[in-house]
Amino acid sequence: MNKPLLAALSSLAIAGVGAAPAVAAPHSAPHSAKAAAVTVNFAGTVSLSNCSGSVIRFPGSADSDPALVLTNGHCLETGFPAPGEVITGQSSSRSFGLLNASGSRVGTLRANQVVYSTMTDTDVTIYRTTTTYAAIRSTYGISPLTVQDTHPVAGTAIKVVSGYWKRTYSCNIDGFVYRLKEGDWTWKDSVRYTSSCNTIGGTSGSPVIDTATGKVVAVNNTGNEDGERCTENNPCEVDESGNVTVRQGINYAEETYNIPACFTTGNKLNLAASGCTLPKP
Repeated sequence: MNKPLLAALSSLAIAGVGAAPAVAAPHSAPHSAKAAAVTVNFAGTVSLSNCSGSVIRFPGSADSDPALVLTNGHCLETGFPAPGEVITGQSSSRSFGLLNASGSRVGTLRANQVVYSTMTDTDVTIYRTTTTYAAIRSTYGISPLTVQDTHPVAGTAIKVVSGYWKRTYSCNIDGFVYRLKEGDWTWKDSVRYTSSCNTIGGTSGSPVIDTATGKVVAVNNTGNEDGERCTENNPCEVDESGNVTVRQGINYAEETYNIPACFTTGNKLNLAASGCTLPKP
């Protein structure tokens, strides 16, 4: 997992060393090379004490809704959720440094609840803040990032934007991993980057942004640092037949397209909503 500082010092090796040629999984329809890229910067991203994150909204969110912050499950302040564990409605007073387009910290947002957190099937934490999208825009002139509600596409040009390091990584979606296993945790249908997204510790929770639409398509979470097989900080790919592939120096993210269906009016979590496939407690 892309944890900060000490982990970062051990993960500065050039990405892609020893990596096997990647094969795109399903959802590999060609992405239009002619799509006009939008400007992707740090506006709306946040820095956490140990990770990166972003202020997000869903297609159905309203300006008056409480603003949400997205990061990884393994960035949760109370520790890693156990395999099979899903946390909802946990109180929180965590603070987030809100960044503007140039990466300068312009304000502090504060959470009052962990709306949802898990490291099972995916690796996400979603916080509810004490303010609204409208208030953030009025005070700081910053809008949230919109989470795309359709599956990402192989070949898509992306940027991984880290509020922790105030650094951006540019590459493409190389393909999708049936199962990504790291230590005791297993994630489904993970995003594999091409080698130029050589993310490091502290980039955990960074939004993965489609440069053609400006929408969030995944949340950055891990990479194989040492070439080990299925251990912490060395995830391995497992295909539908159980075959294991290790790609040292290659990094990964977890898809977010399935999250919007689990939120209803007022940005309220409803895991029983039609189409919601997130793991349940």
